[in-house]
Amino acid sequence: MSVDLQRLFKPKSLAVIGGGAWGEAVVKQAQAFGFAGQIWPIHPVKPEVAGLPAYQGVPDLPAAPDAAFIGINRDATIGAAERLSKTEAGGAVCFASGFAEAQAEDGLAGDAQTRLLHAAGDMPILGPNCYGFINALDGAIIWPDQHGLSRVDRGVAILTQSSNIAINLTFQARNLPIAMMITCGNMAQVSQAAIMDALLDDDRITAIGVHVEGFTDLTGWEAVAHKAHARDIPIVAIKAGRSEAARAATQSHTASLAGEDTSADALLSFLGIGRVNALPEFLEALKLGHVCGRLDSKHVASISCSGGEASLAADLGQAYGLTFPALTAAQTATLRDVLGPKVALANPLDYHTYIWRDTTAMTAAWSAMVDPAVALTMTVVDVPDLARADPKDWDCAVDAAIGAQEKGGPVAMVSSLPETMPTAVAERLLAHNVAPLQGLAEAMAAAAALTRQAPCEGLLTGTTYDQHIDHGERAAKEMLRSHGLNVPRNALETDPDQIAALNFPVVVKADRIAHKTEANAVILNVRTADDATAALATLPPSGGHNFVEEMAQGGIVELLIAATHDPAHGIMLTIGAGGTLAELWQDTQHLMLPATHEQIDAALGKLRIAPLIDGYRGKPAADRAAIIDQILKLQACVAMQTDGFVEIEINPLICTPTEAVIADALWRQTYPE
Repeated sequence: MSVDLQRLFKPKSLAVIGGGAWGEAVVKQAQAFGFAGQIWPIHPVKPEVAGLPAYQGVPDLPAAPDAAFIGINRDATIGAAERLSKTEAGGAVCFASGFAEAQAEDGLAGDAQTRLLHAAGDMPILGPNCYGFINALDGAIIWPDQHGLSRVDRGVAILTQSSNIAINLTFQARNLPIAMMITCGNMAQVSQAAIMDALLDDDRITAIGVHVEGFTDLTGWEAVAHKAHARDIPIVAIKAGRSEAARAATQSHTASLAGEDTSADALLSFLGIGRVNALPEFLEALKLGHVCGRLDSKHVASISCSGGEASLAADLGQAYGLTFPALTAAQTATLRDVLGPKVALANPLDYHTYIWRDTTAMTAAWSAMVDPAVALTMTVVDVPDLARADPKDWDCAVDAAIGAQEKGGPVAMVSSLPETMPTAVAERLLAHNVAPLQGLAEAMAAAAALTRQAPCEGLLTGTTYDQHIDHGERAAKEMLRSHGLNVPRNALETDPDQIAALNFPVVVKADRIAHKTEANAVILNVRTADDATAALATLPPSGGHNFVEEMAQGGIVELLIAATHDPAHGIMLTIGAGGTLAELWQDTQHLMLPATHEQIDAALGKLRIAPLIDGYRGKPAADRAAIIDQILKLQACVAMQTDGFVEIEINPLICTPTEAVIADALWRQTYPE
C-alpha cells in the first residue's frame, strides 16, 4: 500500500501537458492560488500556454517535474505517462477518461488501462478520469477549474472519486477549514487507502473525509484504520450505493463495485470508521473531528433556552443513537444555584431566558453541563447575519460557549438552522476550540459518526472462482459437524437400520431442495421408523440422497446465522430472526469477520426478537452462551476455507433453554475451472 506521494502533493515544479482549455486552466489556477514553484507547459506546436513559454515535449524540460497534469486524449496519455516515468517524475494526474471506468465503444478501455499502468511503472498516478488535487496547506494545486478553497495552516483532508462533488465541496459555506481536496478518479494505481496513508504522516491534517463509491485494497484500508486510530485522527466516510439506482450509476461511471450496502456498513464498523449519509452531515462531522477529535462515547449533553429546542435535540439525538445522561447531584446543585427554582433541571436542559445577557451566569450554567461522563456538550444557539440583525446581542452566548470549553470541553455551539451561524462567529469559536456546528440534525449525525471505535484485527477475505457448487443440506451439515457445530443425528433413506436407531420424533427431508416448506420437501414430527419410510416415499425428487434427522425439541426462538463472501468487502456475518419468515421480518445485524464474543453478544441484543431470546413475559430464556458458541465455531469453520468460499447459511438455528441446534444449512463454494 505504501506509495511515495510527497513530491506529487508538495511539488516544487509542475509540468502541464496539453494546451487546450483544461491545460490553460491548470496553469491559471496554480498562478491564482500562489503556487511558488516552476510551471512548465508542454505543447508540440504552441509557443506559449497561458502566457508561459511552452516546451515541445517532456524530454525538453529543464528537470524531472515533481508533478504533472496530463490533459490530452486517452491514447496520448499513455505515451506521456511513459515519458514522465522515464524522467523519474514525482507523479501525475491523468485527466482523460475512457479507461476501465467506461465501456468504450472501441472495446479497448480495459486494455488502455493496462497499458497506462505499464507505462507509468513506479511513478504514482492519480486517476485516470481525475480532476487532480488542491493542497491548501502548501499552495500546491493541480486543478483545471474554479474552486473555493483558501490557504490554511491546518485542516481536514477530503478524498472523493467524484470530481463534481469535490468542486461543490470547495464552495461549502459551513466554515470548515479544508486543507486538502483530492479527487481519485478510477484509482487504476493509487487507491484511496494509499492516499490516506500518506496524509496521516502530515501533522497538519486534523481529520480525513472520504467519499467512497467502491472499496479497493481491503488490506490497505485495514492498515490505514489502525494507523489513524493510533494517531487519533478521525476518518469519516460517506458511502454511495445504498440504492439499486446508485449502484448502477456507480458501476457505469467509475468501474468501482459498490457491493452490498449492508456489508459496506459492516466493513466500516469493523474498521472503526464513522459513516454519514449526506454531504451536510459529512462536512459537520469533519468539522467536529477537526476541533474535538474522536468522541469517547455516544453520551452527549444539550443546553438551550427553549423547551422546543430541548425536545427536538432529544428526539434527533435518539434517532442517531445518542444518549443524554441524567444530571449528577453536583450538576443539579450548581445549576439550581445559577438558574433558580423556576427551571426544571434535566438533560437536555431548557435554561429559559432568565440569565440571558448575564455572561457570567450563562458560562456557569453551560460549564455545569460539561461532565467527564459526557463526550460532547452542545449549546444550541442561532445567530442571525449582520444584514438582518445586530449579532452582538448574541455575544453573551458565544462567550459562554468559549468559557464552558475552557473549563472542560469538548464543546460545540450548534445552530438549529445551517444558515444561522455567521462566518465571524464560527471563526471566533474555531479559534477557541469550540466546534461551530450548523444544523441540529447534522450535529447529531456528526456526533454519532465521531464516536471512538477501535478497528478490529485480521479482516477475513476470500477468493472467488468462476465455477459454483451448491452442496446439499446433508453434506453441509456433515461439514459443520466436523468443525464441532451441533448438528442432529441423521440417517440416509437407504439405511433403514440407522433410521430405526434414531431418537423419535424425527423430520424427513429432501436433500437438495431449498425452501423445503414451499416445495413440500420436509415432513415434521414423524413418530416411528415405519412412518419415516412412508414419508420418504412422498418426497419430491431432489437430485440427492434424502434423509431422516432427529428433531430438535423445546425451541424458544429460531435464528438465521450466515457467513457470506462479498468480494468488495470481505466475509460478513449475518445474525437475525430465522425460520420461514426470515425475509418477512428483516430483523438482522451484520458484522465483518472475525467478530469477537462481545460483538456477537451485542448483535444478538440489538435484534427486535432479543426479548424472546432472553425470556419474554415469563417464558424461559434460550441458552445465549450456546448460541454464541455455535456462531464462533461457524466463524472458525469459515476461516479455514476462505479460498473459494461463497456462503454458509444456518436457518433455522433452533435455540432451546439448554442448546442451539442446526436444523437446516446451506453451503456454497466456487472452484477453478
